[in-house]
Amino acid sequence: INEINAVVDSATTEFAGALQAIAGGDLTSRVETGYRGRFADLKAAINETVDRLSETVATIQVTAADVGLAAREINMGADDLSKRTEEQASSLEETAATTEELAASVKASAQGSKDAARIADDAMRAAQTGGAIAGQAVEAMARIESASQKISDIIRVIDDIAFQTNLLALNAAVEAARAGDAGKGFAVVASEVRTLAQRSSDAAKDISALISSSNGEVEEGVKLVRQAGEQLSQILDSSQKVASTIAEISAASGEQANGIDEMSQAVAHLDEMTQQNAALAEQSAASAGALSGRIGQLNDLVAQFRTGRQAQGQQAQPGPGLCRAGRLCRGRRRLGPQRPAPGPPACPGPPSPAPGRGPGEARRHDHAGWRRRTRTPAPARRSRLRTDQGRSSR
Repeated sequence: INEINAVVDSATTEFAGALQAIAGGDLTSRVETGYRGRFADLKAAINETVDRLSETVATIQVTAADVGLAAREINMGADDLSKRTEEQASSLEETAATTEELAASVKASAQGSKDAARIADDAMRAAQTGGAIAGQAVEAMARIESASQKISDIIRVIDDIAFQTNLLALNAAVEAARAGDAGKGFAVVASEVRTLAQRSSDAAKDISALISSSNGEVEEGVKLVRQAGEQLSQILDSSQKVASTIAEISAASGEQANGIDEMSQAVAHLDEMTQQNAALAEQSAASAGALSGRIGQLNDLVAQFRTGRQAQGQQAQPGPGLCRAGRLCRGRRRLGPQRPAPGPPACPGPPSPAPGRGPGEARRHDHAGWRRRTRTPAPARRSRLRTDQGRSSR
């Protein structure tokens, strides 16, 4: 009986110590003493439970490390995407500002072209009016010239009348001299008529000279007015051409303004979409950072357990490094019990795509295989654990 009590006391003490070590996070503790009967079954169940728990914790550690590394990669990619998106947004803002300034300049040019077209139309109408007035002036000068010619004819008639009157006065004076004293009064009248005829003749000569000078001035004025009319006709033709050209420029400027408005709206819409993409990239970076924080908490939690495989994991699982492609690379990892490796494996680098498969599809295929390797052992371990527990209970 004493021997049985000693065996029971030793077994319970050892079992309690192993369970306390497990409760303290030490999964390296095992029941080493050999027992028979129920104690042997209990020993096997405890050791099997510790093995399964150690394997599960090791798997969680490896999976958490992989997920943490993936989260860091996502975080780095999201940060890089956010920076590039912000740079693109800044460039688009500058482009939008430049486009708006260009649109304003083109609109101002279009408005200036419209104003110039209106001024050209006014100038063309003024030239038309000036041409019409010049034509009327030429016609008036022609009428003045014709009237001056008629006046000259009348002056010649008056001059002839004065000459005839002078002759008649001379004849009357001769007849009065013949009459003697009886013709003295008639002689005085004849002398006065003769003087008046001479004055009329002199006045007619002066008027004729003035009319001749006026005719010369009128002819010169008609010549100048005709030249002005010809110049106004040329100005009118040039104004019509300028007005037509300015109208075409105004229409082209309007079309350019409309096109630049549409381009400005498109750039503004693209800028808005880029701002949204930048916000989404920042949100993705924040989510990846939060995921990294959660993974860090999970690593801290599972780090409290000692599994006995940590040294092997440190040798066989290298930390993240940069591949030749400039990406973070976690190397190749295997779940479950691992053999110590002589050194960290070389980074596999970018996966080479299979024939007929692009790089993106190859990466998706590799990622899908990694997920299958990660998820497959868990159900089998759970089923074995349930089977072992059932066998131990029996």
